[in-house]
Amino acid sequence: MQLGAFSVISVLLVFALGVVFPWTKTMLIIGLCYGLSALGVALPARSGQVSFGHAMFACVSAYAVAFMAKAFPGMDGLWLIVLATLVGTVFAIVLGSFVVRYRGIFFGMLNLAISMVIVALLGKLYEISGGTDGIRVQRPSFAGMITDRSEFETMLLLLSCCAALLAGWFYQRFTQSSTGEALAGMKSNETRLEYLGISAHHILWVGYAWSGFFVSLAGAVFALAQGLVTPDMGAWTRSGELVFILILGGSSHALGPFVGAAVFQAVKLFASAYMAGVWQMLLGFTLLIVIALAPEGMLGAWQAYRQKLAKGAQP
Repeated sequence: MQLGAFSVISVLLVFALGVVFPWTKTMLIIGLCYGLSALGVALPARSGQVSFGHAMFACVSAYAVAFMAKAFPGMDGLWLIVLATLVGTVFAIVLGSFVVRYRGIFFGMLNLAISMVIVALLGKLYEISGGTDGIRVQRPSFAGMITDRSEFETMLLLLSCCAALLAGWFYQRFTQSSTGEALAGMKSNETRLEYLGISAHHILWVGYAWSGFFVSLAGAVFALAQGLVTPDMGAWTRSGELVFILILGGSSHALGPFVGAAVFQAVKLFASAYMAGVWQMLLGFTLLIVIALAPEGMLGAWQAYRQKLAKGAQP
């Protein structure tokens, strides 16, 4: 089965799971948001630039949801998501014009530093942001309909599934385009791209902007699903989780980050329930095992296994 078809079937199964077992809806929405955010982190990572502060875009869009919901109580949930995603994306476009000048550890740490400044400001400006207590987001109407909690979560889950499919499709198209190929080429030889007349800064900036879009969309949906926005959404630990998920699943295909998010959520829930005192250790061991046995991520290992079987089947 092709990975594209498998992705569609997987998303349909996720939605069916949420409908059959309503108590899983919030967990599934959060898992899809993690996968969508990790997909955003994967774009600059293709050029060899790993960001340790990308959760700040989810934080910015989530607070945009909270501020707009507070200022315009009657605003529809879909509009909140669209406008908040736009705010986060514009922030990524502006910030990216500066950040893409740096490479390697400087790129990663600069993103981390900016995210920490944003989190610190949100924690200190209590009258505006609610401080560390955050801002509660009241459940809005959705697509013009007033819904109860269960119906609202079903609509959010459907939206998250559609967003995951569309984002995955775009990611695949983007990575196979000339811009995507140039972005991957930066990892091996950036100087050669410049000699070919391709601006490495511009290519990375485009990838950075799209990555900000994915993470911002996830942050806006997450804000409505959780109903509470706090500065912790942009903390360095949250950004680290996104990198963790990307390593787990791999970035060879758009499905990889979502596989990583599913494994991350499953291990985290199991460990926190049955190994509450050492759940971080279990996550760490999981990552070490994947790095040792599958350097390209779980999906990358599966693709390599399929290729090996295909070669063995040839006469």
